[in-house]
This record gives sequence, structure tokens and C-alpha cells, in this order.
Amino acid sequence: MPLYEHVYLARQDASAQQVEELTAQLKGVVEGLGGTVAKTEYWGVKSLSYRLRKNRKAHFTLMNIEAPAPAINEIERLERLNEDVLRYLTIRVDELEAGPSAMMRRAERDRDRDDRRGDRGDRDRGDRGDRGDRGDRGERGDRGDRGDRPRDRRPREDSESDAGTED
Repeated sequence: MPLYEHVYLARQDASAQQVEELTAQLKGVVEGLGGTVAKTEYWGVKSLSYRLRKNRKAHFTLMNIEAPAPAINEIERLERLNEDVLRYLTIRVDELEAGPSAMMRRAERDRDRDDRRGDRGDRDRGDRGDRGDRGDRGERGDRGDRGDRPRDRRPREDSESDAGTED
């Protein structure tokens, strides 16, 4: 039987429970048509690269499926009809990944990195308020007032400067 990796994106307005129910429904369809779902992974809500149907974020879910082609056609048809599903992608693969997917490994790596970073709790990422005191420079920084800027250095070409050079 062919092997597939199937990923779908659900609207950010849907709850995680609604996404799990949709995954269970799709799993039931696959199993009803003679296939099996080897693994499902909920990747969470992630930002999209661009807006899809006015959504900037979406719930991501991966399903590793071993099923005949009509089962895949049916779950894709159901996803087209479901208003909560923004996009889906099914790819036929030679073999399914046994362990966690690359996205799950990345999430674990990020958690481990954050745990190690916990020793340096005094550092706050992204806060620009600690870049130094402005001191006497005033509100505009070290430039001072706008009047202190150098003037335009191009030669002036107006009629007043030409008036004094007549022979």
C-alpha cells in the first residue's frame, strides 16, 4: 500500500480541541477505507509567511498515512469542504519517518536551548532599553537640535548668486 505524509493547516480561530476532532474524523475516514494512520503530530499554532484567507497564523497537523489512493482523495475532498482548513498538502513517500518529525525535533531543540539559557536570567532578549543612558544628548540623541546639522553642500544655482557676476 502507498505511504503518504499529509499536512493540513487549520484556521487560528479554531481551538486545539476542534483541530484534534478534525484529525480524528480524517483518521476514521482513512481507516474506514482500508488504510492506517501510523502517526499524527500536532505542531501547534505557527505564523504564516503570508495571509491565507485573512489569517496570519494557523494550526499545523501532520499525519503519516498508509492507505490506498481513494482514501487520500476522500480526506482531501473533506478538507476542501471544511471551512476551518486553510491549506493541505499530501506527498507520497517511499518510507515513513519512524521518530519525531523535523518540526518536533526543532521544538525540542528550542526548548533545550531555552532551558540552558535559563541560567542567564538577567539577560532579557529583545529589550532595547538597556543600550545605554542618553545622558546630556537630549531627546534627539547626540546630534542636538536640527539647527546643528550641516547645510546642503551643493552649490546654489539661483538668480541671486548670478546677479553679482555680471560684467
